[in-house]
Amino acid sequence: MAQRPDRGEVATYIPELARIDAKSFGLVVIDADGHVAAAGDSEVPFSIQSISKVFTLTLALGMVGDRLWRRVGREPSGSPFNSIVQLEHERGIPRNPFINAGAIAVTDLILSGHQPREALGEIVRFMRFLADDSSITIDEAVAASEQRTGFRNIALANYMKSFGVLENSVDFALGVYFHHCAIAMSCRQLAMAGRFLAHHGRNPDTGLLVVQPERARRINAVMLTCGHYDGSGEFAYRVGLPGKSGVGGGILAIAPGKASIAVWAPGLDASGNSHLGRIALEMLTKKLGWSIFGV
Repeated sequence: MAQRPDRGEVATYIPELARIDAKSFGLVVIDADGHVAAAGDSEVPFSIQSISKVFTLTLALGMVGDRLWRRVGREPSGSPFNSIVQLEHERGIPRNPFINAGAIAVTDLILSGHQPREALGEIVRFMRFLADDSSITIDEAVAASEQRTGFRNIALANYMKSFGVLENSVDFALGVYFHHCAIAMSCRQLAMAGRFLAHHGRNPDTGLLVVQPERARRINAVMLTCGHYDGSGEFAYRVGLPGKSGVGGGILAIAPGKASIAVWAPGLDASGNSHLGRIALEMLTKKLGWSIFGV
């Protein structure tokens, strides 16, 4: 697809994503009282891709706690999301849970002691629970497209396996990984699912504690420093919120104590992050004074 300087370029390395209309745009903001502000294609499901890594990280921390950090780091990578270079220097330990290698390692932890179908079912149930929406599903066409063309991820997984970082079958870990990245959600569903991170780990509607406040704070910290790959510094500089992007064009952003925000604009910048999505969030945080760094 031809590049659009004003919109970025739709991801083409996953063939199914290359078919998305670059003109799509949706935005949803949900505040602590449950008030919803929505615009554009806010109800259209899209492939959340790497945004799913926020929720698999949350699940894995619930299963093994801080032992997870023995298998994956917490530092920004400064490299593309699918880079293999750092793995060689750091003996198979991924730099953080949001680059592809780190997310595959986190998926391997969730898989331990389960069949792939069980682990994947647990992830989807968690997403449905957080969004309070049982209609959330996996886009099987996108998952199959990723499996056919995911050679870089296959290389990353095998490299980590050679260092003993992955405990399960590479095929099983990758199968679950490709499928949870292919979960389809609308901006409204995604903003709903992220609300616990905006409110100290608690669902503000039910009062139910999803994670401890300290854990929510730490997940937000990793989102701020690592959530946009080698564009994380630029996102923090311009938007000033914890956020996680996906190559499907979505961004989940968290305004702590205020709101959960989801934006979708499929055109990507050079780092694989939504171009218009970042601009929209920058305008929003400036208008509302929501940057965590002050006005």
